[in-house]
Amino acid sequence: MRTICGTVYGVTKTTVYLDSDVALALRQIAEAQGRSQADLIRDALAAYTNGAKRPLPRGLGKYDSGEAHGAERAKDFLRSAAKKGRWPR
Repeated sequence: MRTICGTVYGVTKTTVYLDSDVALALRQIAEAQGRSQADLIRDALAAYTNGAKRPLPRGLGKYDSGEAHGAERAKDFLRSAAKKGRWPR
């Protein structure tokens, strides 16, 4: 197997500390399914975060956008800005 080093766009590298039992189970499940541990962790975290309610950014509604219905559409504006990379996620 060839190792490729470099930047993977669209993902962020992080470190996670696991209990020994969880780490062992993760290794065993990954091996049994023929998947990487990282892939299993990404899937589990995606499922968890997709179901969780994300807090709104501080200051939301504090400033006048100049649009008559801006407050009613604030979440839409933020989603659009985040997709375009113009708002921190």
